Amino acid sequence: MTTPPFDLFASALRFHPDGGVHAAERRMTGDGSDAWQLAAFRVETDADVHADHWEMHPEADEAVCCLRGGVRLHFRGTGDDDAGETVRLRAGEGVVVPRGRWHRMELDEPSELMSVTRRDGTRLEERAS
Repeated sequence: MTTPPFDLFASALRFHPDGGVHAAERRMTGDGSDAWQLAAFRVETDADVHADHWEMHPEADEAVCCLRGGVRLHFRGTGDDDAGETVRLRAGEGVVVPRGRWHRMELDEPSELMSVTRRDGTRLEERAS
């Protein structure tokens, strides 16, 4: 049986604990299946990467990769003595966001990005102006 190709920019790959992999609709939050999600994104503006929101994944680290273009990944500080940090990613570079670490992105230019994480418990928090 041959499976048809799928558009990675229009869907996501879900990797399940039992070893199964399938293409499915992208999700911002988990579905309780403990699946890991690999998703690729074409982004043109900061709104496409929800730059006005912090995001956090409590169940797993997240790999964020820049395939084309350039982005800044901002990490929120973890306390009074930690102002946070910014990591700039260019094409072909990636970074691992530690589990439970609040982060957000801004674009340097239109880009293609890829992320891999478990979405279960993912939280978004509006960024204070």
